[in-house]
Amino acid sequence: MNSFIVMQGQSYQEDIELGIIWVPLQDKGGLVPHSWKRMEEVSKGDRVFHYVKGNIVAISIAEEECVIGKKPTLMENEDHGNEEGYLVKLDYHELDQPLNIHEYFHEICPLLPVKYSPFNQDANGNQGYLYPCNEELAIKLLEILIETNIYQVSEEQLEFGIDEVKSTEHNTLIPVITETESEAKAKIRIGQQKFRKELFPLWNDRCALCGIDLPQLVKATHSKPWKDSTNEERVDPYNGVLLCRNHEALYDHGFITFDGQGRLHISPMISEEEYGKYELNPMTKIELYPENRDYFKWHKKHIYKMK
Repeated sequence: MNSFIVMQGQSYQEDIELGIIWVPLQDKGGLVPHSWKRMEEVSKGDRVFHYVKGNIVAISIAEEECVIGKKPTLMENEDHGNEEGYLVKLDYHELDQPLNIHEYFHEICPLLPVKYSPFNQDANGNQGYLYPCNEELAIKLLEILIETNIYQVSEEQLEFGIDEVKSTEHNTLIPVITETESEAKAKIRIGQQKFRKELFPLWNDRCALCGIDLPQLVKATHSKPWKDSTNEERVDPYNGVLLCRNHEALYDHGFITFDGQGRLHISPMISEEEYGKYELNPMTKIELYPENRDYFKWHKKHIYKMK
Protein backbone atom coordinates (compact mmCIF):
# COMPACT_ATOMS: atom_id res chain seq x y z
CA MET A 1 0.00 0.00 0.00
CA ASN A 2 1.23 3.47 -0.96
CA SER A 3 -0.26 6.81 0.01
CA PHE A 4 -0.67 10.04 -1.92
CA ILE A 5 -1.90 13.60 -1.40
CA VAL A 6 -4.02 15.08 -4.17
CA MET A 7 -4.37 18.84 -4.46
CA GLN A 8 -7.95 19.60 -5.44
CA GLY A 9 -9.78 22.89 -5.71
CA GLN A 10 -12.99 23.59 -7.56
CA SER A 11 -12.97 20.08 -9.01
CA TYR A 12 -13.32 18.40 -5.60
CA GLN A 13 -17.11 18.42 -5.37
CA GLU A 14 -17.54 17.02 -8.84
CA ASP A 15 -14.76 14.47 -8.31
CA ILE A 16 -16.28 13.12 -5.09
CA GLU A 17 -19.69 12.77 -6.72
CA LEU A 18 -18.07 10.89 -9.58
CA GLY A 19 -15.83 8.89 -7.23
CA ILE A 20 -12.65 9.70 -9.16
CA ILE A 21 -9.56 11.80 -9.55
CA TRP A 22 -8.60 12.77 -13.09
CA VAL A 23 -5.98 14.91 -14.79
CA PRO A 24 -5.10 15.41 -18.50
CA LEU A 25 -2.27 13.47 -20.08
CA GLN A 26 -0.45 16.68 -21.04
CA ASP A 27 -0.57 20.35 -20.22
CA LYS A 28 -1.26 23.03 -22.83
CA GLY A 29 2.42 23.12 -23.74
CA GLY A 30 2.49 19.40 -24.48
CA LEU A 31 4.49 18.59 -21.34
CA VAL A 32 3.68 16.05 -18.63
CA PRO A 33 4.19 17.50 -15.12
CA HIS A 34 5.59 15.01 -12.61
CA SER A 35 2.51 15.45 -10.41
CA TRP A 36 0.29 14.37 -13.31
CA LYS A 37 2.49 11.48 -14.43
CA ARG A 38 2.47 10.17 -10.83
CA MET A 39 -1.13 9.08 -11.36
CA GLU A 40 0.31 6.01 -13.11
CA GLU A 41 1.79 4.90 -9.77
CA VAL A 42 -1.62 4.51 -8.10
CA SER A 43 -2.66 0.88 -7.58
CA LYS A 44 -5.73 -0.80 -6.16
CA GLY A 45 -5.88 -0.39 -2.39
CA ASP A 46 -3.67 2.70 -2.25
CA ARG A 47 -4.81 5.58 -0.01
CA VAL A 48 -5.30 9.16 -1.11
CA PHE A 49 -5.55 12.20 1.18
CA HIS A 50 -7.61 14.99 -0.41
CA TYR A 51 -6.36 18.57 0.10
CA VAL A 52 -8.76 21.45 -0.59
CA LYS A 53 -8.17 25.11 0.32
CA GLY A 54 -5.72 24.49 3.16
CA ASN A 55 -7.36 21.38 4.61
CA ILE A 56 -7.29 17.61 4.31
CA VAL A 57 -11.01 16.99 3.81
CA ALA A 58 -11.25 13.31 2.89
CA ILE A 59 -9.45 9.98 2.61
CA SER A 60 -10.12 7.61 -0.25
CA ILE A 61 -9.16 4.11 -1.31
CA ALA A 62 -8.26 3.34 -4.92
CA GLU A 63 -10.74 0.82 -6.31
CA GLU A 64 -8.48 -0.03 -9.23
CA GLU A 65 -5.18 1.01 -10.74
CA CYS A 66 -4.83 4.11 -12.86
CA VAL A 67 -6.18 3.89 -16.41
CA ILE A 68 -6.22 6.22 -19.40
CA GLY A 69 -9.69 7.53 -20.06
CA LYS A 70 -11.98 10.43 -20.71
CA LYS A 71 -13.29 12.22 -17.63
CA PRO A 72 -16.83 11.04 -16.74
CA THR A 73 -19.67 13.56 -16.53
CA LEU A 74 -22.45 14.13 -14.04
CA MET A 75 -25.00 15.44 -16.51
CA GLU A 76 -26.08 13.76 -19.71
CA ASN A 77 -25.71 16.99 -21.68
CA GLU A 78 -22.36 17.84 -20.07
CA ASP A 79 -19.24 17.15 -22.08
CA HIS A 80 -15.60 17.57 -21.08
CA GLY A 81 -14.57 17.05 -24.69
CA ASN A 82 -12.59 14.16 -26.10
CA GLU A 83 -9.50 14.85 -24.01
CA GLU A 84 -8.13 11.75 -22.35
CA GLY A 85 -6.32 11.73 -19.07
CA TYR A 86 -5.12 9.70 -16.11
CA LEU A 87 -8.16 8.32 -14.28
CA VAL A 88 -8.41 6.60 -10.90
CA LYS A 89 -11.68 5.42 -9.38
CA LEU A 90 -11.87 5.99 -5.63
CA ASP A 91 -14.03 5.17 -2.63
CA TYR A 92 -14.25 8.54 -0.83
CA HIS A 93 -14.64 8.97 2.94
CA GLU A 94 -15.17 12.59 3.98
CA LEU A 95 -13.99 13.85 7.35
CA ASP A 96 -16.32 15.45 9.88
CA GLN A 97 -13.43 17.65 11.02
CA PRO A 98 -11.03 18.66 8.22
CA LEU A 99 -7.35 18.72 9.11
CA ASN A 100 -6.02 22.26 8.77
CA ILE A 101 -2.42 22.07 7.57
CA HIS A 102 -1.44 25.46 9.01
CA GLU A 103 -2.65 24.46 12.46
CA TYR A 104 -0.59 21.27 12.60
CA PHE A 105 2.31 22.26 10.36
CA HIS A 106 4.82 22.20 13.24
CA GLU A 107 4.17 18.45 13.47
CA ILE A 108 3.95 17.84 9.72
CA CYS A 109 6.94 19.88 8.50
CA PRO A 110 9.74 17.58 9.79
CA LEU A 111 8.22 14.68 7.83
CA LEU A 112 8.08 16.43 4.45
CA PRO A 113 10.56 15.25 1.80
CA VAL A 114 13.16 17.56 0.30
CA LYS A 115 11.88 16.74 -3.21
CA TYR A 116 8.23 16.56 -4.29
CA SER A 117 6.77 17.90 -1.06
CA PRO A 118 3.03 18.61 -1.23
CA PHE A 119 3.47 21.65 1.03
CA ASN A 120 5.92 24.52 1.03
CA GLN A 121 7.60 26.01 4.10
CA ASP A 122 4.73 28.47 4.53
CA ALA A 123 2.35 25.52 5.05
CA ASN A 124 0.57 26.23 1.78
CA GLY A 125 -0.04 23.61 -0.87
CA ASN A 126 2.44 23.47 -3.73
CA GLN A 127 1.36 23.81 -7.32
CA GLY A 128 0.67 20.43 -8.86
CA TYR A 129 -1.82 17.59 -8.59
CA LEU A 130 -0.70 14.29 -7.03
CA TYR A 131 2.17 14.05 -4.56
CA PRO A 132 3.71 11.05 -2.76
CA CYS A 133 2.93 10.72 0.93
CA ASN A 134 5.59 8.71 2.75
CA GLU A 135 4.55 6.36 5.53
CA GLU A 136 5.86 8.58 8.34
CA LEU A 137 3.85 11.53 7.05
CA ALA A 138 0.77 9.35 6.50
CA ILE A 139 0.95 8.06 10.08
CA LYS A 140 1.21 11.60 11.46
CA LEU A 141 -1.81 12.74 9.43
CA LEU A 142 -3.77 9.71 10.58
CA GLU A 143 -2.85 10.29 14.24
CA ILE A 144 -4.24 13.82 13.98
CA LEU A 145 -7.37 12.59 12.21
CA ILE A 146 -7.95 9.96 14.90
CA GLU A 147 -7.74 12.64 17.55
CA THR A 148 -10.05 15.08 15.78
CA ASN A 149 -12.52 12.77 14.02
CA ILE A 150 -12.85 9.59 16.05
CA TYR A 151 -12.30 10.63 19.65
CA GLN A 152 -13.74 13.96 20.69
CA VAL A 153 -14.03 15.42 24.19
CA SER A 154 -16.72 18.04 24.72
CA GLU A 155 -16.44 20.89 27.20
CA GLU A 156 -19.38 19.47 29.10
CA GLN A 157 -17.69 16.08 29.42
CA LEU A 158 -14.53 17.71 30.72
CA GLU A 159 -16.48 19.83 33.20
CA PHE A 160 -18.41 16.96 34.73
CA GLY A 161 -15.83 14.22 34.15
CA ILE A 162 -18.39 12.01 32.46
CA ASP A 163 -17.44 9.73 29.57
CA GLU A 164 -14.12 11.48 29.13
CA VAL A 165 -13.61 10.15 25.65
CA LYS A 166 -16.58 9.71 23.42
CA SER A 167 -16.22 7.55 20.35
CA THR A 168 -18.19 9.08 17.49
CA GLU A 169 -20.21 6.94 15.12
CA HIS A 170 -18.19 6.51 11.94
CA ASN A 171 -19.03 3.14 10.48
CA THR A 172 -16.85 3.70 7.40
CA LEU A 173 -14.25 6.25 8.50
CA ILE A 174 -12.90 4.36 11.54
CA PRO A 175 -11.82 1.20 9.67
CA VAL A 176 -10.32 3.25 6.84
CA ILE A 177 -8.17 5.30 9.21
CA THR A 178 -7.15 2.43 11.50
CA GLU A 179 -6.38 0.01 8.66
CA THR A 180 -4.38 2.64 6.80
CA GLU A 181 -2.38 3.44 9.91
CA SER A 182 -1.76 -0.24 10.64
CA GLU A 183 -0.55 -0.96 7.10
CA ALA A 184 1.74 2.09 7.05
CA LYS A 185 3.34 1.10 10.36
CA ALA A 186 3.75 -2.49 9.19
CA LYS A 187 5.48 -1.33 6.01
CA ILE A 188 7.96 0.75 8.03
CA ARG A 189 8.58 -2.06 10.53
CA ILE A 190 9.24 -4.69 7.86
CA GLY A 191 11.46 -2.33 5.88
CA GLN A 192 13.47 -1.30 8.95
CA GLN A 193 13.98 -4.93 9.96
CA LYS A 194 15.35 -5.82 6.53
CA PHE A 195 17.54 -2.69 6.47
CA ARG A 196 18.97 -3.40 9.92
CA LYS A 197 19.60 -7.09 9.25
CA GLU A 198 21.59 -6.40 6.08
CA LEU A 199 23.42 -3.28 7.31
CA PHE A 200 24.91 -4.67 10.54
CA PRO A 201 27.36 -7.11 8.85
CA LEU A 202 28.64 -4.36 6.54
CA TRP A 203 30.03 -2.52 9.58
CA ASN A 204 31.11 -5.62 11.54
CA ASP A 205 28.31 -5.06 14.04
CA ARG A 206 30.06 -2.06 15.60
CA CYS A 207 29.87 1.74 15.57
CA ALA A 208 31.85 3.08 12.60
CA LEU A 209 33.24 5.92 14.73
CA CYS A 210 33.92 4.60 18.23
CA GLY A 211 33.78 0.82 17.89
CA ILE A 212 31.02 0.18 20.44
CA ASP A 213 29.52 -3.21 19.64
CA LEU A 214 26.83 -3.79 22.26
CA PRO A 215 23.68 -4.49 20.19
CA GLN A 216 21.57 -2.42 22.57
CA LEU A 217 23.80 0.63 22.03
CA VAL A 218 24.23 0.64 18.23
CA LYS A 219 21.66 1.62 15.63
CA ALA A 220 21.35 1.32 11.87
CA THR A 221 20.64 4.83 10.63
CA HIS A 222 19.72 6.02 7.14
CA SER A 223 21.86 8.53 5.28
CA LYS A 224 18.96 9.44 3.00
CA PRO A 225 15.93 9.40 5.33
CA TRP A 226 12.87 7.24 4.84
CA LYS A 227 10.78 10.27 3.90
CA ASP A 228 13.11 11.14 1.02
CA SER A 229 13.91 7.65 -0.25
CA THR A 230 12.29 5.43 -2.84
CA ASN A 231 11.01 2.05 -1.70
CA GLU A 232 14.25 0.47 -2.94
CA GLU A 233 16.48 3.04 -1.22
CA ARG A 234 14.68 2.57 2.10
CA VAL A 235 15.88 -1.03 2.41
CA ASP A 236 19.26 -0.59 0.68
CA PRO A 237 21.85 -1.42 3.39
CA TYR A 238 24.32 0.96 1.73
CA ASN A 239 21.94 3.85 2.43
CA GLY A 240 23.18 4.10 5.97
CA VAL A 241 25.83 3.52 8.56
CA LEU A 242 26.02 1.71 11.90
CA LEU A 243 26.60 4.10 14.80
CA CYS A 244 26.29 4.12 18.58
CA ARG A 245 23.30 5.97 20.03
CA ASN A 246 25.37 9.10 20.64
CA HIS A 247 26.84 9.34 17.15
CA GLU A 248 23.58 8.18 15.54
CA ALA A 249 21.75 11.14 17.07
CA LEU A 250 24.47 13.52 15.87
CA TYR A 251 24.31 12.06 12.35
CA ASP A 252 20.52 11.93 12.21
CA HIS A 253 20.24 15.62 13.16
CA GLY A 254 23.03 16.77 10.86
CA PHE A 255 25.71 17.64 13.41
CA ILE A 256 28.13 15.24 11.73
CA THR A 257 28.36 13.82 8.23
CA PHE A 258 30.72 11.94 5.92
CA ASP A 259 31.91 12.90 2.46
CA GLY A 260 32.33 10.58 -0.50
CA GLN A 261 35.76 9.54 0.77
CA GLY A 262 34.54 8.65 4.25
CA ARG A 263 36.03 11.70 5.97
CA LEU A 264 34.16 12.93 9.03
CA HIS A 265 32.81 16.49 8.95
CA ILE A 266 31.71 18.15 12.18
CA SER A 267 29.16 20.95 12.10
CA PRO A 268 30.35 24.43 13.14
CA MET A 269 27.43 24.32 15.57
CA ILE A 270 29.64 22.09 17.75
CA SER A 271 32.62 23.99 19.10
CA GLU A 272 36.08 22.42 18.99
CA GLU A 273 36.12 22.48 22.78
CA GLU A 274 33.17 20.06 22.77
CA TYR A 275 34.68 17.48 20.40
CA GLY A 276 35.94 15.39 23.29
CA LYS A 277 32.57 15.40 25.02
CA TYR A 278 30.98 13.83 21.95
CA GLU A 279 33.99 11.60 21.18
CA LEU A 280 34.59 13.27 17.82
CA ASN A 281 37.93 13.43 16.05
CA PRO A 282 37.98 15.74 13.00
CA MET A 283 40.78 13.62 11.48
CA THR A 284 38.58 10.50 11.40
CA LYS A 285 38.12 8.72 8.09
CA ILE A 286 35.95 5.61 7.96
CA GLU A 287 36.22 2.80 5.45
CA LEU A 288 33.20 2.81 3.18
CA TYR A 289 31.81 0.93 0.23
CA PRO A 290 31.50 2.53 -3.22
CA GLU A 291 27.72 2.15 -2.89
CA ASN A 292 27.77 4.42 0.19
CA ARG A 293 29.15 7.44 -1.65
CA ASP A 294 26.01 8.85 -3.27
CA TYR A 295 24.05 8.43 -0.04
CA PHE A 296 26.77 10.13 2.02
CA LYS A 297 26.89 13.00 -0.47
CA TRP A 298 23.11 13.37 -0.22
CA HIS A 299 23.29 13.52 3.56
CA LYS A 300 26.08 16.10 3.47
CA LYS A 301 24.11 18.29 1.05
CA HIS A 302 20.66 18.07 2.63
CA ILE A 303 21.00 17.09 6.31
CA TYR A 304 24.39 18.41 7.45
CA LYS A 305 24.14 21.66 9.39
CA MET A 306 26.66 24.11 7.93
CA LYS A 307 25.67 26.83 10.39
